[in-house]
Formats: sequence, C-alpha cells, structure tokens
Amino acid sequence: MFYKDERLALFIDGSNLYAAAKSLGFDIDYKLLRQEFMRRGKLLRAFYYTALLENDDYSPIRPLVDWLHYNGFTMVTKPAKEFTDSMGRRKVKGNMDIELTVDAMEIAPHVDHIVLFSGDGDFRPLVEGLQRKGVRVSVVSTIRSQPPMIADELRRQADNFIELDELKDVIGRPPREDQRERVSRDQEEDEEA
Repeated sequence: MFYKDERLALFIDGSNLYAAAKSLGFDIDYKLLRQEFMRRGKLLRAFYYTALLENDDYSPIRPLVDWLHYNGFTMVTKPAKEFTDSMGRRKVKGNMDIELTVDAMEIAPHVDHIVLFSGDGDFRPLVEGLQRKGVRVSVVSTIRSQPPMIADELRRQADNFIELDELKDVIGRPPREDQRERVSRDQEEDEEA
C-alpha cells in the first residue's frame, strides 16, 4: 500500500533483483521501474547497488551502471573480489549488504517508506530497524520461482510484500535473446532459403 504524499526511497540489490527477474523470464526496464514508483509517491532517491570487476577491460554490467547513473539513480559500487574455490573454479564475490544497510539507516529520518528490491534474508534486521524508526518497508522479490527468491523471514518482517511477477507488465521487457540462439536461428533461416 502506497500513499501519494509519502516520501519514498528505493533500494535495489542489483544482483538479487537481476536473478529474481531472470528466474521469472524477463528483464527489468529501469526507466519504467523509476516511473512506476514516482507515480506511487514522492520518490526522493533510487539507489542501485552492485559490485564491479575493475580489472576486466569490459564488464557486461558497465553499460547498465552508466545508464542508471545518468538517469536518476544513485549508484553505489565497489570492486568485486575474485578468488579460486577449492575445486579450482574462478569465483567472484561482491556483497553490498553493508553499504545498502548504512545508506538505508541514514536516509530513514527523511523518508516515510522504503522499497527494498531484494529477497536476501540478511536484510531482515535492517527492515526491523527501519520499522522501529517509523519507516514503512515494502519488499519486492518473488515466491513464484523455484526455489522462491525471497527468504521467508524477510517476507514476514516487511510491512508489504510485492510480488515481482505482478510488476512484470509494468516494469518488464522481454529478455534479450542470447547471441548464440540468434546466430543459430539466422543459420537455420539461411539454410532454408
């Protein structure tokens, strides 16, 4: 539930929202997402959190980060850490939970409602702390994926749970085709011609 005169802030856990939308089969149109929440209240800030591989010449997320930065989102990034696990696989780690939590607690006195785009159960104490400060908290994630992308304890703590799948028609766009699928389809069409 939203009230037109309430001051809103969006907190987007980039990797978590991406994974949830992907599990539902769509991509987020961030321009539409921002417009939707501007309609729901007085949007003061839209924060987006992500870790970036600094040593790569090209990061696939860099165009999105740049677009968001130029289109009204407050970008919070940090370098991701690379390591090799015990099986010899290259892994990337870039947890933004602390940054998101600190920013949410700092903005709490200036907003009425925070919308958290994450299903991470680690945010349950944050939601509880914001509620103690008089801030309403809505959580956007999904229970319609297998397994569900939202931790049960986070969903129970939130004042309001918004099913991401129900926002699909409002903030979604069809996922981009994988390059390989496009190439193979083009090859099939060439063979038929």
